[in-house]
Amino acid sequence: MTVVLLIAIVTVGLLLLGSSVRVINQYERGVIMRFGRLRDATRGPGLALIAPMADRLHKVNMQIVTMAIPAQDGITRDNVTVKVDAVVYYRVVDPVRVVVGVQNYDYAIGQVAQASLRSIIGKSDLDDLLSNRERLNQGLELMIDSPALDWGVHIDRVEIKDVALPDTMKRSMSRQAEAERERRSRVITADGELQASQKLAQAAEVMTEHPAALQLRLLQTVVEVAAEKNSTLVLPFPVELLRFLERSTPPETSFEPTEPAGATEEEPAELPHGEMTEAEATRPAAVASSTHAAG
Repeated sequence: MTVVLLIAIVTVGLLLLGSSVRVINQYERGVIMRFGRLRDATRGPGLALIAPMADRLHKVNMQIVTMAIPAQDGITRDNVTVKVDAVVYYRVVDPVRVVVGVQNYDYAIGQVAQASLRSIIGKSDLDDLLSNRERLNQGLELMIDSPALDWGVHIDRVEIKDVALPDTMKRSMSRQAEAERERRSRVITADGELQASQKLAQAAEVMTEHPAALQLRLLQTVVEVAAEKNSTLVLPFPVELLRFLERSTPPETSFEPTEPAGATEEEPAELPHGEMTEAEATRPAAVASSTHAAG
């Protein structure tokens, strides 16, 4: 009987010892409640001894927790229906407040994050949700961090992950982007033509002042075309080059002999058929007078 009693005492002692020893990990802190009353000091990592049947140990995780906020439907300030989801990174800074101040801090943080996300959607425009997320993330972080500090939780970061748009809005945005790119391409093309025209005008002024520059440019064009080993060469001949050659060629002098005045004989004009000139009409009379004198 004595042996059995000793074994029972040792067994009860081991059970009490086992229930009074707790192991706290490095990333945890222990909060002890003795008969429902909070003990002042929190227990750090390692072995923690508590009073059996009197103390209750609550372990609080001090690591950074990642919580995904479910997608929230909302209407933006410019009346566009969107669905936005986000993620929250938070950690516990005061384990006592987490145990005493709030019943379930994980659920409380999740509900505050969802409500804050819907509020941010209603206060923002669609363009801000798509392109200005840094400012929205900061505003969302402040909205969640304000009540979380009273619960002993610090919000490290909040990120908006995705913004889901209706199909009609996606098509409208694609058409808008296409029109914007078309406008930019036309502006760039017009700007290039303007710059090219200005450079061509400057080149024309230089060639006007120095005509030899046009001939050098023409020779350069011939060299570029001849490098391709073409059998046919079409060579433009500008009018300016002709003018340059005309100005550079001296005027020619004529060496034709001049005849004295009155030395030229005028050819008789042709008369109609059957008519005679005055010399031919007087010739027979002269012949007849000379024959009569001889007789």
